[in-house]
Amino acid sequence: MADSNYIKVFTGNLIIVQRIVNELEIININPIVKDATESARLAGFGGGIIPGFQEVFVNKDELDKAVIIVEKMTSDLQD
Repeated sequence: MADSNYIKVFTGNLIIVQRIVNELEIININPIVKDATESARLAGFGGGIIPGFQEVFVNKDELDKAVIIVEKMTSDLQD
């Protein structure tokens, strides 16, 4: 996604990614979730760099709002 309008805001496991995606959708942000391991498996190549980890991308225009949600979600996990 080098020449894209999307920026990665989080990398983590499926459960946390789903929570973040749900919170982003509540405030009308439609993130893109990239799972390199699953994409490689479906293409017949097998594994990825970190199995089970996904990346969340949001549009550059929504970055400020998305970062607030991601920081809140990840700080809640550390408590």
